[in-house]
Amino acid sequence: MIPVILSGGSGSRLWPLSRKQYPKQFLALTGELSLFQQTLRRLDFDGMQAPLVVCNVEHRFIVNEQLSRIGARPQSLLLEPFGRNTAPAVALAALRLVAEGRDELMLVLPADHVITDEPALRKALELARSAAEEGEMVLFGVPATTPETGFGYIKAGRNEANELLPPGAYRVTQFVEKPDAIHASEYVRSGGYYWNSGMFLFRASRYLEELRSHDPDIYDNCVLTFERSQAKDDVVVIDPGTFELCPDNSIDYAVMEKTARACVVPMSAGWSDVGSWSSLWDVHEKDHDGNVLKGDVVAHDSRGSFVHGNSKLVTLIGMQDVVVIETKDAVMIANKNSVQDVKKLVGKLDELGRQETQSHCEVYRPWGSYDSVDNGKRHQVKHITVKPGAQLSLQMHHHRAEHWIVVSGTAQVTCDDKVFLLTENQSTYIPIASVHRLANPGKIPLEIIEVQSGSYLGEDDIERFEDVYGRTPAKIGSEVVG
Repeated sequence: MIPVILSGGSGSRLWPLSRKQYPKQFLALTGELSLFQQTLRRLDFDGMQAPLVVCNVEHRFIVNEQLSRIGARPQSLLLEPFGRNTAPAVALAALRLVAEGRDELMLVLPADHVITDEPALRKALELARSAAEEGEMVLFGVPATTPETGFGYIKAGRNEANELLPPGAYRVTQFVEKPDAIHASEYVRSGGYYWNSGMFLFRASRYLEELRSHDPDIYDNCVLTFERSQAKDDVVVIDPGTFELCPDNSIDYAVMEKTARACVVPMSAGWSDVGSWSSLWDVHEKDHDGNVLKGDVVAHDSRGSFVHGNSKLVTLIGMQDVVVIETKDAVMIANKNSVQDVKKLVGKLDELGRQETQSHCEVYRPWGSYDSVDNGKRHQVKHITVKPGAQLSLQMHHHRAEHWIVVSGTAQVTCDDKVFLLTENQSTYIPIASVHRLANPGKIPLEIIEVQSGSYLGEDDIERFEDVYGRTPAKIGSEVVG
């Protein structure tokens, strides 16, 4: 069984913590590990192979770093230039396995879900394995115990006498879109309905057969895209020109709602998709007033609320059932019953061209990270951290000069034809148009303050000459700081 981890989502419903360049699957929302890392950790047992990870090419270095932190190594990393939903993503993963002569069972999992009962998960997996080995298209259903309107529902029917399903697996008779509150309540009362977890198990060739039968446009495009993609070792860079023409569709719409072989395996494993602030409130321990308070937060006469402070003191007085999320550059306040509309809010911010939906003040790069401290019309200040042994690209700016002040660690500086070291409290000046590079030759993180000044401070003012991380000139406009 091969886990196929889908890590391409943007997690916009958890804005402002989740941003497009650093979405929710990479955030530690329910513990010390990120949701992505938790997903990998719970699959670390006998009978489960190393994962195949599908992610956006812009998240490649985040994925690699989070994998290395927990000592995990994927057998393949598929880099999508942009998202086309889950049906194409899984098709590319299946084509990768089949091309290697490995027609094995694919356990398809979103990277951003919470599962608290791992023994129950393994029990469901074993039941699903029996069905998938017989050619069934298995999805995992969570028993619908409350009238949730944010989930899709699955109705399980009675198995016919001629059904070859193992005991405990049921034929799917109906897929239901996210219902209103009245219909959701009816589903819970009637029984036999499950929340669609977005988790699937099937053989690689079986999925491709069903996709070719029910959505040939996606199948044909993915075959051509895979043929034109670049593969090196365990990394596959998906061809953007072909993939751009691929229809955008989910596994549910493209295959599962059309196939006659869809079956559901019940899974009562403490599952949550943590798809909203209210669901994140659900999975956390509460104080005696039913509040979840994270960070520097003080609440008075307030109940049933979720408050997350990041950079400053947050206080709450006389509030009930609210969500307050504070970051360095944004504050969101919402009624807990309206948090499904956060995605609509993010859409409005995108229409206004607000960068707060794209990235945090602190931005992660393969060499480390930087934090925007201050900016004005002709100046910008950043706090830069470079990991031991890492280095930024050799580069030049046409419109800005930079001052570097070492806060801690040792910096190796290249400036035109000079290479020299700086230690704590030392500084240097990088003139406009100088070819320069910053590196950390030490064994502890290097921290510097960078003061930029000039007529244009846009991050597209960078000409890159050398880069150990393989970032190409064509991607300069999307790369930031080194």
